[in-house]
Amino acid sequence: MFDSERVKRAVVELISAIGEDPTRSELAATPDKFAEAYAEFFKGIDQDPLAVLAETFPAEHIEVVILKDIEFVSMCEHHLLPFTGVAHIAYLPSDRVIGLGRLPKLVELIGARPQLQENLTAQIADALETGLATKGIVVVIEARHHCVVSRGARQPEANTVTMAARGCYGEPAARAEVMALISK
Repeated sequence: MFDSERVKRAVVELISAIGEDPTRSELAATPDKFAEAYAEFFKGIDQDPLAVLAETFPAEHIEVVILKDIEFVSMCEHHLLPFTGVAHIAYLPSDRVIGLGRLPKLVELIGARPQLQENLTAQIADALETGLATKGIVVVIEARHHCVVSRGARQPEANTVTMAARGCYGEPAARAEVMALISK
């Protein structure tokens, strides 16, 4: 459970530890603002992503479903700095589908935890595979990591791309067809 008061105390300590005065007028509200932001960034902790997929509908046509350019914000678990980008999801239903709005909710929920992009990609694919018993899934995430943008390597234009494939899309030919549709 998110402990807002504890976060605020930690931010006051952090401000002091970097040599600043946490009571300075421009910094006085920072602990409150930080706690509010981090409560939002990490609202996915202890949430079950399968709950997002609970309401399904019969699939009348068993063809691939693709939703592209799902925007997200997540937090790098190594630096607690954001990474932002888009997710592309393709799934081949078995006999059930979900409302398209559920896919962004799934990405948002799983992304709202300390994450590595590689794990975020795999967790989305795993949730869809488990929650929908799909025939196949491809998840592609393209993201810009602010730890790479603003420190260390300082590469403001660098993007990271990760992919997870499950089921029939584990086979390269089937995956290539879906990847071609995603890249259009």
